[in-house]
Amino acid sequence: MLQRSQAHSSELSTLVQFVDGLGACGEKQALLALTKEGERAWSYASIAHQVEYLARGLKQAGAGPGEAVALLAESRPEAILACLAVIKTGAVIVPLDAQFGPRVLEVVLQDSGAGFLFTTAERFERVAQLKLEREIRPILLDAESKAPRSWQAISTQIGGEFPSISPSETAALFYTSGTTGAPKGVPLSHENLVFQLNALRAADLVAEGERVLLPLPLHHVYPFVVGMLAPLALGLTLVLPHSLTGPQIIRALRQGQVTFVVGVPRLYGALYSGIESQLAARGIIFRQLFKAIIRCLVGLQRRFPWNLGRGLLWPLHRQLAPQLQKMASGGAALNPELAWKLQGLGWQIAIGYGLTETSPLLTLNPPGTRKPDSVGKPIPGVELRIDTSAAPKDGQRVPGKEKDSPYPVGEILARGPGVFAGYHHLPEKTQEAFVEDWFRTGDLGYFDEAGYLYLLGRASTLLVTEGGENIQPEEVEESYQANPLIREIGVLQREGRLVAVIVPELSEMRRQGISDRAQAIRKVLAQVSKQLPSYQHLSDHVLTRDPLPRTRLGKIRRHLLAQYFDKAKQSGQAPEAKTAGPLPLEEMSDQDQALLENTASRRVWEWLAERYGHRHLTPETSPALDLGVDSLEWLNLSFEIRERTGIELGEEAIGRIETVRDLLQEVAEASEAVTPTTAPEAFLEHPEEALSESQRRWLRPLGPVGSRVSRTLFKLDRFLMRSLFRLQVDGLEHVSGQNQFVIIPNHCSYLDPFLLAAALDHRRLRRTYWGGWAGAAFSTPLQRLGSRFAGAIPIDPEKGVLSSLALGAAVLKGQKNLIWFPEGGRSVSGKLQPFKPGIGLLLEHFPVPVVPAVIQGSHEALPVGKRLPRLRTSITISFGEPLDPRVLAQEGESDRAYQRITQALHDHIAKRLGK
Repeated sequence: MLQRSQAHSSELSTLVQFVDGLGACGEKQALLALTKEGERAWSYASIAHQVEYLARGLKQAGAGPGEAVALLAESRPEAILACLAVIKTGAVIVPLDAQFGPRVLEVVLQDSGAGFLFTTAERFERVAQLKLEREIRPILLDAESKAPRSWQAISTQIGGEFPSISPSETAALFYTSGTTGAPKGVPLSHENLVFQLNALRAADLVAEGERVLLPLPLHHVYPFVVGMLAPLALGLTLVLPHSLTGPQIIRALRQGQVTFVVGVPRLYGALYSGIESQLAARGIIFRQLFKAIIRCLVGLQRRFPWNLGRGLLWPLHRQLAPQLQKMASGGAALNPELAWKLQGLGWQIAIGYGLTETSPLLTLNPPGTRKPDSVGKPIPGVELRIDTSAAPKDGQRVPGKEKDSPYPVGEILARGPGVFAGYHHLPEKTQEAFVEDWFRTGDLGYFDEAGYLYLLGRASTLLVTEGGENIQPEEVEESYQANPLIREIGVLQREGRLVAVIVPELSEMRRQGISDRAQAIRKVLAQVSKQLPSYQHLSDHVLTRDPLPRTRLGKIRRHLLAQYFDKAKQSGQAPEAKTAGPLPLEEMSDQDQALLENTASRRVWEWLAERYGHRHLTPETSPALDLGVDSLEWLNLSFEIRERTGIELGEEAIGRIETVRDLLQEVAEASEAVTPTTAPEAFLEHPEEALSESQRRWLRPLGPVGSRVSRTLFKLDRFLMRSLFRLQVDGLEHVSGQNQFVIIPNHCSYLDPFLLAAALDHRRLRRTYWGGWAGAAFSTPLQRLGSRFAGAIPIDPEKGVLSSLALGAAVLKGQKNLIWFPEGGRSVSGKLQPFKPGIGLLLEHFPVPVVPAVIQGSHEALPVGKRLPRLRTSITISFGEPLDPRVLAQEGESDRAYQRITQALHDHIAKRLGK
């Protein structure tokens, strides 16, 4: 079947003409780049001048027609200037994936023959370590303007005319993302790329004054052409987020007054999931109400050309992106259900289809067609044909239709001005890619009666079962991944059977209280399988907490799935979890590599790798489950992070962290935040400001009635402890001689606070507060009432360690006494545990005399796990001589005072215990 569109006459013949015309827009804003604390704006006139000067400098340095100039950097204004300047010289721009590993980077730099490299100082350090046959000259995009290697330093206003360029000459060299193996070089000519610009201009997708957000890297042809060149060619404003993290993209949408987004399906999926999560956090009523509204809006969208979502859900639009109206999706297939939901929310969706080899667009499905499951019709000038000889064995099978469907199914072939001429240095691959003058896309599809193209997946990923059924893995993956307990799934074949690598959604499992992940996933697979034909059932699966290998645009690297599955099956765990030490950078997903491009995140990762070198560390590692980081240990971690990065992690951020990836994400976002979080010192210097009203309640003095109840309870406790146990106390004079003190005891039993209270006199106890774990002493109304009479303050690991620390600081600042269990919890074995840093932090700021207390015998009387105590057990409490925290700060071994105090106190207690 042949679909041919009406020819389109080009307005441009080369990209050089496009670059030369940039200045015609004058002072109109061309670029808005958000920075950490502000923004930078570039007008079309300023871009035109900068590009002109940089191009002259490149020409003098030797760049010209046929010369390859590489770009290895994130999306930033200087990178865009570099691309445009290279184009103006007639040289070939080679945008490279900033996340290429050393081996791949070395191969593509060699293959491209680049003599110049636009990059950043940090990335050039990686390049300098490569073994390249040809010397490459670095031009730094982030260096000071007068630095020798700066892009500004080589810019010049002098020089002659630039050489004329033929439309057939190569303008850009892209390297495919490598979903099926090593990247291949794809040269695209000026004719290829200009055809795209002219086609997009004719499509009339945008209006005058549109502001376009580009949240994608430039190394892929889709964001390069559709996201960068096209908006500039149309005289629009291009908005660049400070980074590709969620909060920064939302910030860019709002601050940049974005009306149009050029994105990929994973971005839009994350956006919609974020909206759902925010509403779900408000409770089940909001969640169910939102789902009902979306179902209603989508139902109306399917029947009528109404856009009611924008009006009905205006508060959501105002909060998220007030000006946003349109979204362009490309780079991968957009789930039709997601497209319907986005349209139901009130946004217009434009869907495109193409490949790197087709520069990229072949088809376009503009807003308003109400066919989000189609990728549209061929753009003017493109011819598409269905090669039925490459059809699946059942030939006519179309999802949702009978097998005798009248639509011919097969491989999509393409030809037209946008199709490339052949792979770089790969004549055999080029020959395989063409049938006569038709390019083989490798995608399966069909046309409906209206000429709309529908995709059925890649021919190379088509799975054929032993029964002869044809399966596209994406189709099966969508069915299983719809369940909230499955975060990612990659389907493949092993020995003729359908199997899968599954990444569970740990946060959802924790929310549902699921402890047995494997059993939960088995139940999910059984449930979903009931809704699928038998040939789509999974016969086996493995679980991993590490993300599936993907390209930067979100496609699964399917050639790696077999390795993941086999190694996981052989070892009984994820392939990355076999050995101790950190996961190598080159083995991480593209998303995690991008996360580590943030300087602060990388420093934290390197520090974690050093601190936990004996553990296997991956982005999916759980600090709590895998590294043994409990709540109070977060005090130490947060202070270490602050010392190494200058970033303050607040309590809300710490509460959101479930994996190392979450931690790195929080650090990255905090490093990019416009306003810093409250410094931990503020919790100590001004603790009252850090406490909520409910927390302050625990510090208020008891009234007359409460005081009498407290005294009665004290007498009862003393009678019981001294009667039921052979309690002996010595060294009590070390406590009675102090106006204010902090007592730090070892902790082996729930009896310990009751024993200490029985050892002290009530006069002292009236001015003494206890640090009590909220889960043990505050979990029921009766316990909370008893804790109030006893003067206990809740140390709540789940709600925040810093506010718990602020409670202790408020006690000491108020000239009251404090009893603090520095181990953070009872010792299971009875042996002294390491001390948490909280006590050191408190004593560093409040150098109150600290009295060590050694409790012996309580572990034998009521060890962890026992409900009833062993009566008449001999228990002794020995109070040591008061210690000066300022002296302790000189004893420990650390470069931080609070750590030295903590360590010295531990040593004193250990010595008194004789251990």
